[in-house]
Amino acid sequence: MKHIFILVAFALVLAGCSQSTSGVRITQGVPQVSPAVVQAAPKSEPVFYNGKVYQINFAPDPSGGYAMAVSGMSAAQQKDAVAVSTSSLRQFACKEKQSGKLLTQPVYSDSKWRMTAHCV
Repeated sequence: MKHIFILVAFALVLAGCSQSTSGVRITQGVPQVSPAVVQAAPKSEPVFYNGKVYQINFAPDPSGGYAMAVSGMSAAQQKDAVAVSTSSLRQFACKEKQSGKLLTQPVYSDSKWRMTAHCV
């Protein structure tokens, strides 16, 4: 009985090894990957952070960065505004493996945190 089980298991393993060409292909060249699309138009996104939904707006800036505004936060939430803006920039506008970094310090005006950031 033990020998039959071993033979069946061995047969199943061999059956899994097929010679079909529909499986994985191996190539020698460098894959042609299109670069990530960088955000070129103004954008507005709702962002869920610490149990609340905030609105983030960002638009390309002539300096090469993005003019950003976070609404729905109080004047005491500067750290939260920085965290939301840099992570949102990374998520919605930066190329893969880049992160958002502030170019200007956040300023609270008209019930919005405003700052300029770029991808690094």
